[in-house]
Amino acid sequence: MPQQVRRRPVFARVYAGLFEPGLDRAGVAEHRRRLLAGLSGRVVEVGAGHGPNFGYYPPGVTGVVAVEPQPLLRARTVRATEEAPVPVEVIDGAAEQLPFDEGEFDAAVACMTLCSVTDPAVALAELARVVKPGGRLRFFEHVRSESPRMRRVQRVVDATVWPLLVGGCHTGRDLLSTLDAAGFTITEVDRFRFPDTAFPSPAAEHVLGTAVLTSCGEGLR
Repeated sequence: MPQQVRRRPVFARVYAGLFEPGLDRAGVAEHRRRLLAGLSGRVVEVGAGHGPNFGYYPPGVTGVVAVEPQPLLRARTVRATEEAPVPVEVIDGAAEQLPFDEGEFDAAVACMTLCSVTDPAVALAELARVVKPGGRLRFFEHVRSESPRMRRVQRVVDATVWPLLVGGCHTGRDLLSTLDAAGFTITEVDRFRFPDTAFPSPAAEHVLGTAVLTSCGEGLR
Protein backbone atom coordinates (compact mmCIF):
# COMPACT_ATOMS: atom_id res chain seq x y z
CA MET A 1 0.00 0.00 0.00
CA PRO A 2 1.43 3.45 -0.87
CA GLN A 3 2.79 5.42 2.07
CA GLN A 4 1.13 8.74 2.85
CA VAL A 5 3.70 11.54 2.83
CA ARG A 6 2.78 14.38 5.15
CA ARG A 7 3.63 17.90 4.03
CA ARG A 8 5.17 20.03 6.79
CA PRO A 9 5.56 23.56 5.37
CA VAL A 10 6.05 25.30 8.74
CA PHE A 11 8.77 22.92 9.86
CA ALA A 12 10.45 23.07 6.46
CA ARG A 13 10.71 26.85 6.76
CA VAL A 14 12.00 26.70 10.35
CA TYR A 15 14.51 23.94 9.59
CA ALA A 16 16.22 25.79 6.78
CA GLY A 17 16.18 29.13 8.59
CA LEU A 18 16.96 28.10 12.18
CA PHE A 19 18.06 24.48 12.64
CA GLU A 20 20.59 24.31 9.81
CA PRO A 21 22.53 27.42 10.91
CA GLY A 22 22.72 25.88 14.39
CA LEU A 23 24.16 22.68 12.93
CA ASP A 24 26.69 24.73 10.99
CA ARG A 25 27.86 26.43 14.17
CA ALA A 26 28.17 23.03 15.87
CA GLY A 27 30.53 21.78 13.14
CA VAL A 28 28.28 19.66 10.94
CA ALA A 29 30.41 20.38 7.87
CA GLU A 30 33.09 17.90 8.90
CA HIS A 31 30.47 15.16 9.40
CA ARG A 32 28.98 15.86 5.96
CA ARG A 33 32.46 15.62 4.44
CA ARG A 34 33.09 12.26 6.14
CA LEU A 35 29.66 11.02 5.10
CA LEU A 36 30.30 11.50 1.39
CA ALA A 37 34.06 10.92 1.12
CA GLY A 38 35.03 8.29 -1.44
CA LEU A 39 31.63 7.89 -3.09
CA SER A 40 31.55 7.26 -6.82
CA GLY A 41 29.12 6.54 -9.62
CA ARG A 42 25.42 7.39 -9.52
CA VAL A 43 24.00 8.27 -6.10
CA VAL A 44 20.51 8.72 -4.70
CA GLU A 45 20.11 10.98 -1.67
CA VAL A 46 16.81 10.72 0.20
CA GLY A 47 15.42 13.59 2.24
CA ALA A 48 17.88 15.98 0.65
CA GLY A 49 16.32 18.99 2.41
CA HIS A 50 17.61 22.25 0.98
CA GLY A 51 20.77 20.66 -0.39
CA PRO A 52 23.39 21.20 2.35
CA ASN A 53 25.27 18.04 1.33
CA PHE A 54 25.71 18.95 -2.32
CA GLY A 55 28.97 20.86 -1.86
CA TYR A 56 30.68 17.83 -0.30
CA TYR A 57 30.16 15.27 -3.05
CA PRO A 58 33.54 14.09 -4.40
CA PRO A 59 34.47 14.23 -8.11
CA GLY A 60 34.09 10.45 -8.51
CA VAL A 61 30.31 10.89 -8.30
CA THR A 62 28.89 11.06 -11.82
CA GLY A 63 25.47 12.26 -10.75
CA VAL A 64 23.15 12.66 -7.76
CA VAL A 65 19.39 12.28 -7.73
CA ALA A 66 18.11 14.22 -4.72
CA VAL A 67 14.68 13.17 -3.42
CA GLU A 68 12.77 15.67 -1.27
CA PRO A 69 9.03 15.58 -0.44
CA GLN A 70 8.65 19.07 1.09
CA PRO A 71 7.96 21.74 -1.58
CA LEU A 72 9.52 24.63 0.34
CA LEU A 73 12.76 22.75 0.91
CA ARG A 74 12.75 21.36 -2.61
CA ALA A 75 12.67 24.86 -4.11
CA ARG A 76 15.82 25.71 -2.17
CA THR A 77 17.37 22.39 -3.14
CA VAL A 78 17.06 23.26 -6.82
CA ARG A 79 18.93 26.52 -6.19
CA ALA A 80 21.66 24.64 -4.32
CA THR A 81 22.38 22.49 -7.39
CA GLU A 82 23.79 25.54 -9.14
CA GLU A 83 26.89 25.50 -6.93
CA ALA A 84 27.27 21.73 -6.59
CA PRO A 85 30.58 20.31 -7.89
CA VAL A 86 28.76 17.32 -9.46
CA PRO A 87 25.54 17.05 -11.51
CA VAL A 88 22.46 17.00 -9.26
CA GLU A 89 18.85 16.37 -10.26
CA VAL A 90 16.12 17.22 -7.75
CA ILE A 91 12.82 15.34 -7.76
CA ASP A 92 9.64 15.29 -5.71
CA GLY A 93 9.38 12.03 -3.81
CA ALA A 94 9.71 10.20 -0.53
CA ALA A 95 12.13 7.58 0.74
CA GLU A 96 9.26 5.12 1.19
CA GLN A 97 8.20 5.35 -2.49
CA LEU A 98 11.23 5.76 -4.71
CA PRO A 99 10.34 6.09 -8.42
CA PHE A 100 13.35 4.13 -9.66
CA ASP A 101 14.12 0.71 -11.09
CA GLU A 102 15.89 -2.02 -9.17
CA GLY A 103 19.65 -1.65 -8.92
CA GLU A 104 19.66 1.77 -10.56
CA PHE A 105 22.23 3.37 -8.23
CA ASP A 106 25.77 2.64 -7.12
CA ALA A 107 25.23 4.20 -3.71
CA ALA A 108 22.65 5.88 -1.49
CA VAL A 109 22.84 8.61 1.15
CA ALA A 110 20.56 9.14 4.15
CA CYS A 111 21.46 12.18 6.22
CA MET A 112 19.28 13.24 9.15
CA THR A 113 16.16 11.97 7.44
CA LEU A 114 15.34 8.42 8.61
CA CYS A 115 14.24 9.80 11.98
CA SER A 116 11.25 11.47 10.33
CA VAL A 117 10.14 9.10 7.57
CA THR A 118 6.81 7.39 8.11
CA ASP A 119 8.37 3.93 8.28
CA PRO A 120 12.17 3.53 8.31
CA ALA A 121 11.92 -0.19 7.50
CA VAL A 122 10.00 0.60 4.30
CA ALA A 123 12.42 3.40 3.41
CA LEU A 124 15.45 1.14 3.84
CA ALA A 125 13.73 -1.61 1.87
CA GLU A 126 13.30 0.87 -0.97
CA LEU A 127 16.96 1.85 -0.80
CA ALA A 128 17.91 -1.83 -0.87
CA ARG A 129 15.76 -2.20 -3.97
CA VAL A 130 17.26 0.67 -5.96
CA VAL A 131 20.93 0.17 -5.00
CA LYS A 132 23.02 -2.37 -6.88
CA PRO A 133 24.09 -5.53 -5.01
CA GLY A 134 27.33 -4.62 -3.25
CA GLY A 135 26.39 -0.94 -3.36
CA ARG A 136 26.94 1.31 -0.38
CA LEU A 137 24.55 3.21 1.86
CA ARG A 138 26.12 6.12 3.71
CA PHE A 139 24.18 7.24 6.78
CA PHE A 140 24.39 10.07 9.32
CA GLU A 141 21.44 9.88 11.71
CA HIS A 142 20.55 10.25 15.35
CA VAL A 143 19.53 6.98 16.97
CA ARG A 144 18.40 5.11 20.05
CA SER A 145 20.69 5.87 22.97
CA GLU A 146 22.96 3.30 24.58
CA SER A 147 22.00 4.73 27.98
CA PRO A 148 18.93 3.06 29.57
CA ARG A 149 18.01 6.34 31.23
CA MET A 150 18.13 8.31 27.99
CA ARG A 151 16.20 5.56 26.16
CA ARG A 152 13.38 6.08 28.66
CA VAL A 153 13.45 9.80 27.90
CA GLN A 154 13.39 9.07 24.17
CA ARG A 155 10.37 6.80 24.52
CA VAL A 156 8.47 9.50 26.40
CA VAL A 157 9.25 12.38 24.04
CA ASP A 158 8.65 10.27 20.94
CA ALA A 159 5.22 9.29 22.22
CA THR A 160 4.26 12.88 23.05
CA VAL A 161 5.59 16.23 21.86
CA TRP A 162 8.79 15.64 19.89
CA PRO A 163 7.33 14.45 16.55
CA LEU A 164 4.76 17.26 16.66
CA LEU A 165 7.36 19.96 17.28
CA VAL A 166 10.16 18.66 15.06
CA GLY A 167 8.53 17.70 11.79
CA GLY A 168 7.73 14.08 12.58
CA CYS A 169 11.20 13.35 13.99
CA HIS A 170 11.66 10.40 16.38
CA THR A 171 14.68 10.45 18.66
CA GLY A 172 14.96 6.76 19.56
CA ARG A 173 14.75 4.69 16.40
CA ASP A 174 16.97 1.61 16.24
CA LEU A 175 18.53 2.33 12.86
CA LEU A 176 21.32 -0.24 13.00
CA SER A 177 18.94 -3.16 13.51
CA THR A 178 16.65 -1.87 10.76
CA LEU A 179 19.59 -1.69 8.37
CA ASP A 180 20.39 -5.32 9.03
CA ALA A 181 16.79 -6.40 8.46
CA ALA A 182 16.77 -4.59 5.09
CA GLY A 183 19.75 -6.60 3.84
CA PHE A 184 22.56 -4.14 4.57
CA THR A 185 25.75 -5.13 6.37
CA ILE A 186 27.34 -2.35 8.40
CA THR A 187 31.02 -2.11 7.57
CA GLU A 188 31.87 1.14 9.36
CA VAL A 189 30.13 3.03 12.13
CA ASP A 190 31.11 5.91 14.38
CA ARG A 191 28.85 6.72 17.33
CA PHE A 192 29.07 10.16 18.93
CA ARG A 193 27.05 12.97 20.49
CA PHE A 194 26.17 15.85 18.22
CA PRO A 195 25.97 18.60 19.15
CA ASP A 196 28.02 17.71 22.22
CA THR A 197 26.34 20.11 24.63
CA ALA A 198 26.50 20.22 28.42
CA PHE A 199 22.79 19.49 28.68
CA PRO A 200 22.06 16.12 27.01
CA SER A 201 19.45 16.11 24.28
CA PRO A 202 17.39 13.01 23.42
CA ALA A 203 18.41 13.58 19.78
CA ALA A 204 22.14 13.97 20.43
CA GLU A 205 23.35 10.39 19.94
CA HIS A 206 24.36 9.99 16.30
CA VAL A 207 25.83 7.32 14.09
CA LEU A 208 27.80 7.97 10.93
CA GLY A 209 28.86 5.06 8.79
CA THR A 210 28.67 2.80 5.78
CA ALA A 211 26.51 -0.23 5.07
CA VAL A 212 26.87 -2.53 2.06
CA LEU A 213 23.93 -4.23 0.39
CA THR A 214 24.71 -7.93 0.85
CA SER A 215 21.26 -9.53 0.73
CA CYS A 216 17.73 -8.73 -0.32
CA GLY A 217 16.29 -8.61 3.16
CA GLU A 218 13.03 -10.13 4.29
CA GLY A 219 10.28 -9.76 1.73
CA LEU A 220 12.33 -7.74 -0.76
CA ARG A 221 12.62 -8.26 -4.51
